[in-house]
Amino acid sequence: MPSYTVTVATGSQWFAGTDDYIYVTLVGTERCSDRTLLDKPLYNDFERGAIDSYDISVGEDLGDIELVKIEKKKYWFQDDWYCRFITVKNPTGDYLEFPCFRWLVDDKEVVLRDGKARLPQVEKTPIAKQHRRKELETRQKLFRWKEWHPGFPMSIDAKAHRDLPRDIQFDSEKGVDFVLNYSKAIENLAVNQFMHMFQSSWNDLADFEQIYMRIKNTISEYVMQHWKEDFMFGYQYLNGCNPVIIQKCHKIPDKFPVSHDMVKDYLEREITLEEEVKAGNIFLADYDVMDGVTANSTDPCTMQYLAAPVCLLYRNQRNKIMPLAIQLHQAPGEDNPIFLPSDAENDWLLAKVWVRSADFHVHQTVTHLLRTHLISEVFGIAMFRQLPAVHPVYKLLYPHIRFTIAINTKAREQLICECGLFDKANGTGGGGHVELIQRAMKTFTYKTLLFPESIKARGMESQEEIPYYFYRDDGIKVWEMVKSFAADVVAIYYDSDKTLQEDEEIQAFVKDVCSFGMQDFDQCEFPKFLTTREQLTEYLTVVIFTASAQHAAVNFGQYDWCSWIPNSPSTMRKPTPTKKGEADVKYIMESLPDRGRSCWHLGAVWALSQFQDNELFLGMYPDEHFTEKPVKTAMENFRRKLSEYSRVVKARNEGKKLPYYYLSPDRIPNSVAV
Repeated sequence: MPSYTVTVATGSQWFAGTDDYIYVTLVGTERCSDRTLLDKPLYNDFERGAIDSYDISVGEDLGDIELVKIEKKKYWFQDDWYCRFITVKNPTGDYLEFPCFRWLVDDKEVVLRDGKARLPQVEKTPIAKQHRRKELETRQKLFRWKEWHPGFPMSIDAKAHRDLPRDIQFDSEKGVDFVLNYSKAIENLAVNQFMHMFQSSWNDLADFEQIYMRIKNTISEYVMQHWKEDFMFGYQYLNGCNPVIIQKCHKIPDKFPVSHDMVKDYLEREITLEEEVKAGNIFLADYDVMDGVTANSTDPCTMQYLAAPVCLLYRNQRNKIMPLAIQLHQAPGEDNPIFLPSDAENDWLLAKVWVRSADFHVHQTVTHLLRTHLISEVFGIAMFRQLPAVHPVYKLLYPHIRFTIAINTKAREQLICECGLFDKANGTGGGGHVELIQRAMKTFTYKTLLFPESIKARGMESQEEIPYYFYRDDGIKVWEMVKSFAADVVAIYYDSDKTLQEDEEIQAFVKDVCSFGMQDFDQCEFPKFLTTREQLTEYLTVVIFTASAQHAAVNFGQYDWCSWIPNSPSTMRKPTPTKKGEADVKYIMESLPDRGRSCWHLGAVWALSQFQDNELFLGMYPDEHFTEKPVKTAMENFRRKLSEYSRVVKARNEGKKLPYYYLSPDRIPNSVAV
């Protein structure tokens, strides 16, 4: 009598094991096995981290095993179970692997294909085609699009984390409870002693050190010591939290009437400002997206203010980027002076503080939330809706959308919702952040997600003209490695452009992203159809790079650069100055965040800068969705390249007071999960 050995691996995360009844049915090309209870008497099966084997005898040979059906039935109470994979040893001694990596909840079943990735057009049997179709029909009912706010990318249709499909929830919701994490951060940082003085101002800039003593690190301490200096202000445009704003200035904007006479004392090459522009030494940071955004008014006791600055920057002869002129609103006028390094110390300092505050808002809401979190969620939802687990692109992308939908849902539930934690400390809280995203969406295109193109579009590609732009240099290297890996995988499964064009599932995926996820906005320019393998490679590179490297670059430096409150004020409590010569220390302190908002801000940037427990970094794929050797070889090559570049970054950072490590591959998580 033929016998099959079925081996079942249970996940190692918390609560992965189960005491429920587990049944298996083997579906072959000739016939099916009986529905068999997997049970070993006097033995506790399916414990967390366990691997259990069972022999299943059948009357006749089943043929080639196409599917494995797993069912879970309640024992005492519903007990979810996480199955990692199943292997089947057939009577001839050959093994088949059936990746699962999903939760079985309630009294439901999961039907698995073997681990070999297949395009839809290569399916031969009716059983395989039907399984593929049914899987997507089920997923499309679970993963529904919903508009969170008009003009936003679409998000998941779920009000709370607990409403999400179990497979995309966090293993432990406590780990991503923003309220709990903020409270824990405030307690750990010993700043709760100041919370009872919520609306009172600090007396002096040095007073901010009172909430800073227990959390210093190399970069944050250096920022604290040098934040007033012009070189530090300029350096952050290259390698700080928001290194995507600076652009080469090809013409001084009419709205920003800076003349040569205003700045001539700070031009080192003894040429005119216009000639410096032509020589490529002048740069611009324009926060026009902030113009007219509504300031936070959720607290009637505290007025809060926003600005939309324009800042002119200069590359001096030592290749340092230095601020040259600052205008705090977009329209020039007598009540909107242009501040200069030659102004009184406090006037110039206050102008720079206002720019840093605007940069904080644009970073948090546009660079970070919109352009990594929300767009990665769009890719993730479309993937679940249009690609079955057997599709090679699903297998490739799954690790890079891990927990993204969950963290975004939790953020909408607690952090950036109405009256959420965001409102407590941020000048764009209370709805301003919504306006900011709606405005940013008008210029958000597919091309802006192409890292090399985005660098060129800002005129920042030349290493000779702009050295020490480590965000650019490391980003290009990581982009090239990701693209090479994606190209290797594409070449394994697509032997021609025609094969890609005939893949209805991948075409449905990219169309879903554009037509539903991005709501078919005219300006978005996301592709609706891919015609060449090069286009597919680029698209996959965008998805992986955005979720991993780009998010790492703009997220994990938040504590480094934003924990010293005056360097990145989350709100300003006085209006922008309309005249020069009126700023003093008292006015600056009354403008900066009060004690309570400073504490909330500090807790936030600390919590948001932490890696997840058991973080998986770029190139780490412990869940083997792929079983084919060519893909595993491609993964090994990818990991080798990443490891080599991590060593390069480490060597470069040795002894530096301002190391840049956010794009070191060994510090880039696979996905947006925090």
